[in-house]
Amino acid sequence: MAWSVCSYHGILLPSSTPEQQRLIFPSMTTSTLNMSGKQTCIGGGGGHCRKTNVACNVSLEDFIGGDLLKFDLGQWLSDVEEHKALAIYSPHEGGYEGRYLNRLRYQGYYFLDLTARGLGDPETTLTKFHPVCPPHVGKQPIARWYFPPEVDYRLSLLPPNAKGLVVWIIEAKVLSKAELQFLALLPTLRPRVRVIAECGNWRKFMWKPLKEIAGLPAQEGP
Repeated sequence: MAWSVCSYHGILLPSSTPEQQRLIFPSMTTSTLNMSGKQTCIGGGGGHCRKTNVACNVSLEDFIGGDLLKFDLGQWLSDVEEHKALAIYSPHEGGYEGRYLNRLRYQGYYFLDLTARGLGDPETTLTKFHPVCPPHVGKQPIARWYFPPEVDYRLSLLPPNAKGLVVWIIEAKVLSKAELQFLALLPTLRPRVRVIAECGNWRKFMWKPLKEIAGLPAQEGP
């Protein structure tokens, strides 16, 4: 299997190969486009010329639409319940993560959407009373307001039939290792909480346990 290095947290992400695609979709093969009309010549007209071949790997999603066909939604729900904190990597064009978010919503989860930029200390903001200083614009006196813990406050507002609370953090690629480690341990402190952190981008939507990204030991089985 080929592996590529993610530029954000230095982790290895798998790259799909034609052999893997043929195993998943046996009816689909690699199509080769022969650009016979174009030649690359070296050394002018009397040099060596060669034809250029372009190999395009296609799969079933390329014909139906990757935004409509999601074979891994069941695995997504299973991994959320098993690991409780995931780091996700979505395509740059965006929009794919909404399919996976809605699947969690159908399961009875409620969401707390936050951005990592301006979040401050995650432990203080999410689990403790924390101060917030509003901008004084150079005219008003400097004030400090205190807000309740974001996670505990949202948990207290959940309806009785709610399955839990998903803390969905965008732009988590700017967080440090220590901050990612706390987010990975947050479901241990609050059992009804699940954490989804957007840690970067990839060619297709994929995810990994947040503990693995943060450098924590994997959870041992019973």
